[in-house]
Amino acid sequence: MYKYKLNDKFLILKDFLLNIREIFKNSTNSIHKARNEIKVVDDLVIKSFKKPSLLKKLIYKFLPSKAKRSYEYSLNLKEFAPTPIGYIEFYKVGFLEDSYFISEKFEYDFTIREPLLDESFPDKENIFKKFALFTFKLHSNGILHKDYSPGNILIKKEKDEYIFKVVDVNRMEFRELNKQDRLKNFDKLWAKDKDLVIMIKEYAKLAKYDEKEAVEDALYYSKKLKDFKNMKKRLKGIPVVD
Repeated sequence: MYKYKLNDKFLILKDFLLNIREIFKNSTNSIHKARNEIKVVDDLVIKSFKKPSLLKKLIYKFLPSKAKRSYEYSLNLKEFAPTPIGYIEFYKVGFLEDSYFISEKFEYDFTIREPLLDESFPDKENIFKKFALFTFKLHSNGILHKDYSPGNILIKKEKDEYIFKVVDVNRMEFRELNKQDRLKNFDKLWAKDKDLVIMIKEYAKLAKYDEKEAVEDALYYSKKLKDFKNMKKRLKGIPVVD
């Protein structure tokens, strides 16, 4: 048994979607493999979600799966995310067995991680300012990406402009955001203070915030998360690089 939804613009891909298990299994073009796996097939990005535990299977009897959320949230994100194609869920004796989300491939050049890590990355200050503008537009549309981390922010350069897209969108909130929501949303970037300051100064200008207060708040949220993550690493005996 299966349940699926296909974007009206891509009804021609119905057979592709219904045969996704076999297509995914036979594809060797894997671009990410951890808890979930992502493969690219014919310029389509297919995300296969990890098979749920027994507890998660029970939860998904009442709540939407990650694949369904990814599809529905992508529709709400519109130009901020790659175009969603559809999703499909496979069931066994009434419980979710596995699920897939398909979107159009976005031909990006790099993620925000590269300029964050590379001191000599070309045009990085301008990239950070453009990223602040992109984030401001997200927030102004009532969009809070709850995993706003470097690998989930894709960037394509076109002439002198930068196009941003967000991925891994199954954890989102759509509501009016306050100042704390907005400035705290930068904390998962794990940015150096000087880079974060560039972003927040530009963001404060756009949001009409007091620049000094906005920078102080954003740096506080960033440090708080870093300290928490580093403490967890130390407790596990994992070396921490300050």
